[in-house]
Amino acid sequence: LKEANLSHIEWIVTKDSFNNNPFFEENLKSFPIHSVCADNLVDTNIDNFSFVFRMLDPICISALKNNIKYVTIPLLEESSLLDNHKRDRFKDILIYFVKKYPAINFSLEAEMPSAVLRELLSFSNNVCVTYDTGNMTSCGYKHEEYIEEIFDRISNVHLKDRTIDGKTVVPLTGNTEFEKIFKTLIKNNYQNLFTLQTAREKAGQELTTIKKHTDLLRGVYEKCI
Repeated sequence: LKEANLSHIEWIVTKDSFNNNPFFEENLKSFPIHSVCADNLVDTNIDNFSFVFRMLDPICISALKNNIKYVTIPLLEESSLLDNHKRDRFKDILIYFVKKYPAINFSLEAEMPSAVLRELLSFSNNVCVTYDTGNMTSCGYKHEEYIEEIFDRISNVHLKDRTIDGKTVVPLTGNTEFEKIFKTLIKNNYQNLFTLQTAREKAGQELTTIKKHTDLLRGVYEKCI
């Protein structure tokens, strides 16, 4: 992180790593981990209490042990909540976790209309938003309008470039309108985090890739100030 001139990371727990992820065993307090992403929740059972409890409760426990205040919940692809009944069931589950873990902020990375997302934000200030620039691009949402609608609840912005057909690509080579995104955030005095979630490129050269992508995106941001 120091060599890349970055300030934090977002830890990830996947289905494949759920049973052997060091997040559950090691002391990570010395690392600047802003949030842990519960990617293991991307499943059609997102509205099933038993499933969510089994997948999310251990993450919340470890987050508290490691002084991590944010848990990111992806509501996309298989865990999409565009269905009203499914969303209502998930909301009841989320309310349970908010009450059980008042020291944790649950950040929703959602692909849904802003008015629908506001429903999930309405019952607690401990529920916020991770705005993924690439995902919202491939969903066809207008960034300026969407950000204005939920700006007060954005805790983290995932910087990702995607094409309209959903392919993640090197920053500034896809359809994500970063200039519009940055200008809208700056206009609203955004003070929270940006997290790189960009195309991986060549294996074994991650640090070089991260530095390159950081420079590309910072260049656009600085033009918008």
